[in-house]
Amino acid sequence: MEQKGPQPIAFLNDKLEFPPVENASSEGLLAVGGDLGVERLLLAYKNGIFPWFNEDALILWWSPDPRLVLFPDNIKISKSMRKVIEKNQFRLSINTCFERVMNHCATIKRKEQGGTWITENMKLAYLDLHEAGHAHSYEAWQGDELVGGLYGVDLGHVFCGESMFSKVSNASKFVLIKLAQHLSQKKYTLIDCQVPTDHLKSMGAEELSRTDFIALLKGKVQRAQKK
Repeated sequence: MEQKGPQPIAFLNDKLEFPPVENASSEGLLAVGGDLGVERLLLAYKNGIFPWFNEDALILWWSPDPRLVLFPDNIKISKSMRKVIEKNQFRLSINTCFERVMNHCATIKRKEQGGTWITENMKLAYLDLHEAGHAHSYEAWQGDELVGGLYGVDLGHVFCGESMFSKVSNASKFVLIKLAQHLSQKKYTLIDCQVPTDHLKSMGAEELSRTDFIALLKGKVQRAQKK
């Protein structure tokens, strides 16, 4: 039987539904349109889908294959980072300044990136998720200064990382390590990193096929063991 290839990109309306993730294009684009309400966002993340689009563009929904994930037990902590942690160079907090973390993630300068996908509408949407208890931020401080952080969507067994920032060396690594350790203690299955980056791979993230990722997301298979 001949297998179906990627289907035409779906245009969403007010109905809370998404097409099957197998319909995504080779780049991972699945659907266009819809809204950024709490219910739709949660439905998306629970099905391995996330929004990603530029300012003044239609809402684009993605489900890439392969998918970058980090199993919390597999976080790699270098000798230099162990020293940073042992010396208490940073102080960790959780959910004390979610909006500030988002704003820093949106404005921090990144290599080979001219703008940001964290638009004003995205900020408002994830603030709503945060206020509803579904999105969290992890923050790194030096004294009274916020120097690093990350935020993402918490599904109760999977943490979907959205963005991170660092104003000083090692601050974002610190919060990612603390996130992984915290989730490991809570027996979370994985951290969804969405798309591959060398930085995340250097800290233990790995690529999974979309099929394997969805199986873990849906709880159809057991979490991977530490390598």
